[in-house]
Amino acid sequence: MKVAIFNNDVENSQATTKQLTSALKKHDIEINNDTPDVVVTVGGDGTLLGAFQAYVDQIDHVRFVGLHTGHLGFYTDWLSAELDQLVESLIHDNGQKVTYPLLDMTVLYDSGEQYHFLALNEAAIKQPMGTLVADIYLGGKLFERFRGDGIAVATPTGSTAYSKSNGGAVLHPQLPAIQMSEIASINNRVFRTLGSPLIVPAGQEIIMKPKSNRFLVMYDQSDIKGHEITELRFKVAAQQVHFAAYRHVDFWQRVHNAFISDIES
Repeated sequence: MKVAIFNNDVENSQATTKQLTSALKKHDIEINNDTPDVVVTVGGDGTLLGAFQAYVDQIDHVRFVGLHTGHLGFYTDWLSAELDQLVESLIHDNGQKVTYPLLDMTVLYDSGEQYHFLALNEAAIKQPMGTLVADIYLGGKLFERFRGDGIAVATPTGSTAYSKSNGGAVLHPQLPAIQMSEIASINNRVFRTLGSPLIVPAGQEIIMKPKSNRFLVMYDQSDIKGHEITELRFKVAAQQVHFAAYRHVDFWQRVHNAFISDIES
């Protein structure tokens, strides 16, 4: 088995990476950052998002494992103090995995060019200054004209991030769906949107046609300037992300740990 290590620049993450590298070599596990079977991320959820984008072209066969150097996150199952147990799991790896849906985003330009991007968490279209105006199509038909600060489209695992802050629902990752939420929409007697988050199943697209080119498109930790973009399309991706399920924490337990303190009986 080939293992890649992807870490952030924080001091304790770099120290943990050195310990992990030494332990893997001690057990003759090949460290291969080019074509790995498993990618171990050392840092936090942001580090794992960076690793996903770094290995996005290999996601059909790569599995991810998150080693957190702070507290446990949504994508990180292991703490740095548990490094030895993680190495034991890698030694006895038998291909076990859990899969989550991804967001497929297509960006179309007025030149006719189009590009595809995958996001593990979410994509957000925001107008830094002024009001974003965009037509939203659902089911291939015009649904509403949005006016406001922006729109976020999230995967089920990303539903606990920006989407939740926008009043979105928390979706279990076994649901093959994406969720669109509004960011500070304008609703009055003249302008009107549905005002509620929308959950769209696999097989359907959310199409957004902006009326200006002064916006930003952000997906996971990357961004695209909106110059000459005429259309954005969002759907559940055909591909999925795979996590090595050595000790995979239940999704609802992750939600509880992140947002709810212990309940006194």
